[in-house]
Amino acid sequence: MTTIYFVRHGEAEAGFGAHRDPGLSELGRSQAVATAKHLASLDPMPIFSSPLLRAQETAKELANIWDSPITIEDRIAEIPSPIEDLTDRTSWLANVMAGEWHDLAPNLKVWRDALINCVVSAPTDCVMFSHFVAINLLVGAANGHAAMVSFRPDNASISRFESDGSTLAVLGLGEQAQTHIN
Repeated sequence: MTTIYFVRHGEAEAGFGAHRDPGLSELGRSQAVATAKHLASLDPMPIFSSPLLRAQETAKELANIWDSPITIEDRIAEIPSPIEDLTDRTSWLANVMAGEWHDLAPNLKVWRDALINCVVSAPTDCVMFSHFVAINLLVGAANGHAAMVSFRPDNASISRFESDGSTLAVLGLGEQAQTHIN
């Protein structure tokens, strides 16, 4: 069995509808440090990050402690928005999150399937730094739920999954918070 530590990025300096790829806020950086210190007690393992800056900056703290490289993994990126206009992205995301994954557009179903396959097929224990929607889709896949949102992972929270190479199980959900998506 493989254990996957799936970390939501620290607080971003701008929200989904304000910036395409923000870095971390000051609070986000301190959250990343605290999460890295928590994970540092584990034996070093591969570190993967979404290509988005807020996830990479969160992963960097653990990579520095372990003196390990970060592998960029496109399949664990945030849900790809088809909306170019930043002011319309937030309402698009709110509509998507209020629904179920089987209501997604075909290209987003492909993204979802690739995300799940990436985590299920992880060959070794690892840490993956990703995003709110991605974590929720993994929880839903593991628990057989179609809702896009099953829980609200806090920034820099750690959820643990286990895979036998073909199925996914939730070992523990990260801390939850009343949070906005960023």
